Parts: sequence; structure tokens; C-alpha cells
Amino acid sequence: MLAWSPVAARAARVIVLDRAGHATVRDDPYLPATVTPPAAPSRPDDRAGPAHTAAGRTVASELTRLFRAHAIIASEYRRYRADVNGAPTEIKHLSSTRGRELEAVVENLHDIAASGKLIPSRLPALFATLERNRQWWKRGPLLSYGQRVEFAGSMLVWEFYPGQGIQLQELGSFGKAQGLCAAGPSDAARCKQFLAELIPLAARRAGGLTWEYYFKFDGGNPPWTSAMSQGTALQALADASRSLHDPSYLDLARRALPVFTRPPPAGVAVRTSRGARYLQYSFAASPGNNVINGFLQSLIGLQDYAQVSGNSLARRLFAAGDAEARFEVPHFDTGAWSLYQPGEEDSLDYHELVTEFLHQLCTATSTPVYCSTASRFDEDLKTPPVLRLLTTRVKAKQPARISFRVSKISRVGITVSLHGKTVFLTSASFGYGVHSFAIPALACAGSYSVALDATDLAGNYGQMAGTLKVSR
Repeated sequence: MLAWSPVAARAARVIVLDRAGHATVRDDPYLPATVTPPAAPSRPDDRAGPAHTAAGRTVASELTRLFRAHAIIASEYRRYRADVNGAPTEIKHLSSTRGRELEAVVENLHDIAASGKLIPSRLPALFATLERNRQWWKRGPLLSYGQRVEFAGSMLVWEFYPGQGIQLQELGSFGKAQGLCAAGPSDAARCKQFLAELIPLAARRAGGLTWEYYFKFDGGNPPWTSAMSQGTALQALADASRSLHDPSYLDLARRALPVFTRPPPAGVAVRTSRGARYLQYSFAASPGNNVINGFLQSLIGLQDYAQVSGNSLARRLFAAGDAEARFEVPHFDTGAWSLYQPGEEDSLDYHELVTEFLHQLCTATSTPVYCSTASRFDEDLKTPPVLRLLTTRVKAKQPARISFRVSKISRVGITVSLHGKTVFLTSASFGYGVHSFAIPALACAGSYSVALDATDLAGNYGQMAGTLKVSR
């Protein structure tokens, strides 16, 4: 991610499964710690059902069609058929949890076939996903949401999404590859080796090469893609061309540009009056789903590739996105914290991530809005939350609500006391803006003390004291 180093962004913890079925936990120094979008994956009961039955297409029938059309060779056909035909028996021999995860992967494969999207270029990634899930759910440990896993002998990064199995994490993989490829001569061989794994997993999409996702996520059905992961791929390939002195990586990156020229759902480009917005998810085109860190990272990847290659299309795509981002960035600044998407504040990790991206764009372009916003976000990491008591009068012997305003996402506590004796005490987490605590009926009229305190995600502490008049 341009100058963003996965090492600088903190190494991620992964579980590695070896060939004997033993799992070990270790830190991957090149894998970015933040790769999981803060959204709920689709659960098993959210799935639309067996679309392959209604559509009349199955994985087997589509593989047969591709073989007869000479789109795949005989050995591939036999291997893929054996893998998918053997999966139901394996599912039956697994425990309910493990079986459900493997079954979900098979179901996604069937649904892709039913929709007519089981094209030859998708087969390597899809069947690698099936094989890795077979291996994991036979021998690997149970996982929690977002857990990253790897397999001995491979550098690919996988991630667990409950109800969807383990899935190839394209963003994490290319983030790791970019770190290796930017590290210099000492890691040049590993950079080349890793890209040799990643590059064949690209699919034909939007008239070019795209690294896709093959699971249901946040309302989207596979196959889908992301401007963020695609931009990181561009950056990794640009870094590889420099590190390995091999211009063929730039040609591969050029073939990965078309997805930025096409609208969703095939592409990720949404045209605006100023230029273009590049989407975090190709299935989520509404403005309310605009994820700013993904948009900025896609610009960083485009800019880095354009700088190394001199490619005129990449320059135009960056210019269009840059014009839109300059307009949008201020709308993601609440004045005290950053927004992940409109109306939703960032977690601490994502606040730090978007701040780093803004610093990179500031360095690359000297654009004032990037520079000033990055500086404000830096200050937000050190500034305590500000509280304001909005409710100052309530009636005695009636349940009431005490409203307040908090400047940033925080854990807020309230203490209500009379003559030094606490009569109500609680706390909860709130985003920025106006909120309230429900309090029980206060029996006595009088002047109560109200103390509010808040601790933000970075550990900054703020407090205030006020008075609540309770009348009969």
C-alpha cells in the first residue's frame, strides 16, 4: 500500500497447519494486522438456498460443458469432478460444526455454477478453496471470526468467516506480498515465489484480470471483488517489478486495471460529477456503503503503479479518484474522530489505518485536504472525549432519560447522586452525538449531582459534572 508497510502496521497472528495436521500459532511479520472488514459475514441461515437446483446447472454439469468445449483439459476435469463428488461423503464424517463449514463452501461453489459464472479462470481459486477447507475441517482447530490461517508450504493467507468456511483473503495476501516485494533484495526470492502463487488465482472479470472473493458477505453474493484488494495487487506488482527488475509484472498490473473502468457489479467504479469513487465491495454501490479507507488505498495502488509504469490509463484513473476523494475526505471527519463509512465511526485500528493512508497521499500529492485531515486524525488519538449534559430537569417519581452529547466513540459512564450518596450508576458504549441513559424514578425532589465520564478507543479520558433538578 504505497509506503504502507505491513511490518509497520503490526504483524498479524496466524494459525499454520502443517502437512501432518498439527496447528501452531505464530506471528507473520509481513501480514497486515488489519484486513478484516468490520461487517458481519453471512450466516448459514442467511443463504438464499440451493440455487443450483432451480437453475438446472450444477458444478458437475458445468465442468462437463467446459471439458467438451476444450476450456479445461482432461486431468483438470477429472480432478475437479472427484473433488466436488467426494465432498458430500467427507461432510457426513465431520462433526456438525466442521461439516457445516465445509458444506457452505460446497454450496457457494454450486451457486456460482448455477448462476453461469463457473468460468475456467475461476476454477483454480475455487477448487483451492474447496481443498483447503477439506484439509482444515478434517484436522485443523475450530476458529473464531476473522482468524487468519496459513498452510505449510504456501504463503497464501486465508481467513475464517463463520458459516462460510475459510476463504482466500486477497487483501491480506497482497498486503503480505507487497511487504515482501518492497523489503529489498533479501526478500526478492520470496516475493517472486509468493506472486507465483497469487497471480494464477486471478479471474477474467470486467475485461481484465481481477482477484475475487468467493463467499457470501454482508449481503453480497460471490463472486465479488474490492477496489482495495485490487489496488493492493497493483502496488505489489509494481513493487515486484522494481525489486526483481522484471517489467512483466507491470504488464500484469496493466491487465488488472479494467475493473476500475467499469461500473458495479462487474467493476468497482462509480462515476461522480467530480471524477470517480472506487468501491470497497463491488456489490455495494450506494453512497452509504462508501468505505473511505478502501477508497484511499485503491488510489495509493493506482498512483504507485502509474508512477512506476507511466501508464496513461492508471494516471487518469488516479486523477478521477483523487478529485472525488478530495471532496469526500472532509465528510469522514467528525471533528473528533474518523468515520469508516457515513454514520459509522472507525475502530481504533481503522482510524490508525486511514490516518496512515492520508499521510501517504499527503506525501505523494501534497494535497492540503489529505495533509490537514491526517494531522487532525493524529491529534484525535491524543484528545480526550468531550461530554455535555443536555437534560437538566426531570420529574420526581417518574422514570426518565438523561440525555448527553459525546464528541467521539467512547465508553460513557454516569453517576447520579444526592447529598453525596449515589442513587444511580451505569455505563455503556456510544458513538459520537446525542444519546441518553434511562434512569429509574427518583423518589425525592431536589438538586442532584450528575457526573459523566468517557474513555475513547485510544484510552483518552474525559469527564464533566452537572446538576439535575428534580421537581415534584
